[in-house]
Amino acid sequence: MSLLVNIAGWEPEPWAETFRELLASHRVVLPGDDFSPNDIRYAATWKHELGSLADYPNLQVVFSLGAGVDHVFRDPQLPRVPVVRVVDPDLRDRMSEWVMLHVLLHHRQQRMYDWQQTEKMWEDDRFQPAARDVRVGVMGLGVLGQDAARKLAYVGFDVAGWSATRKDVERVESFAGDSELDAFLARTDVLVSLLPLTPQTRGVLNFSLFERLARDGRLGGPIVLNAGRGGLQVEDDIVRALDEGVLRAATLDVFAVEPLPESSPLWTHPAVTITPHNAAISELNAVAKSIVTKIEAFERGEPLTDVVDPTRQY
Repeated sequence: MSLLVNIAGWEPEPWAETFRELLASHRVVLPGDDFSPNDIRYAATWKHELGSLADYPNLQVVFSLGAGVDHVFRDPQLPRVPVVRVVDPDLRDRMSEWVMLHVLLHHRQQRMYDWQQTEKMWEDDRFQPAARDVRVGVMGLGVLGQDAARKLAYVGFDVAGWSATRKDVERVESFAGDSELDAFLARTDVLVSLLPLTPQTRGVLNFSLFERLARDGRLGGPIVLNAGRGGLQVEDDIVRALDEGVLRAATLDVFAVEPLPESSPLWTHPAVTITPHNAAISELNAVAKSIVTKIEAFERGEPLTDVVDPTRQY
């Protein structure tokens, strides 16, 4: 049996070599190698060429090499086999680190102090609310969202979460479905978006949503963080909301076009913090080990875990 490593945008050979070391019982191939399409049982993919998985009649499972799976479902010729997402403690913890860092950066006004340092200004009388007085809302309570919400609550923030279906997370108030979205937004000072990108969530971070965030918070206005997918946000609406005072600040790790074009006004907007889609990097060894563990369990007759619902696409 063979594993196909089908990657665009990353260097594929290190991934193939790592899989060869971890999965010695299988042949690991790249699309340009000499192999029979009939031998391919598994595909590990990141932004594969559209239609390129349709030529393997015995393909049994597609593994995403990243946390998101929208890059898989964009393929109109995707074979009707299970799609498995990465659920790995390393990736989960990296995302929670990013969320904690940027929530705290805004909570403790670090960008203001960075500016004061450049101006050699000493102003230590700025109002600083306690974490318990700041309401954080995590939009998307999958594995990553639940972990980030728990850790924010542990620090002391007043945390709520919103998801399509209700989740039970310790110390986190739960909101679910369209009927509870407005109530969730109205109690949120800092919105953290970790939603998957689906047809239903595309463009959800828009001006209308920003207008429904809390207006009575302790930070001087709502703040938005997005480390989910770039397609979730309407970037012109973010700029407009910042310019009109609907949002106070934004931290963005993902964008509609990546790398972010030099012409984007987000680069130079004083209320925007940009990171280069590195909130939760798919660390090669950790992700490969996770996939190999799943393959070995599957071949022992155990059911696949972390299978994506193809209807919901998460």
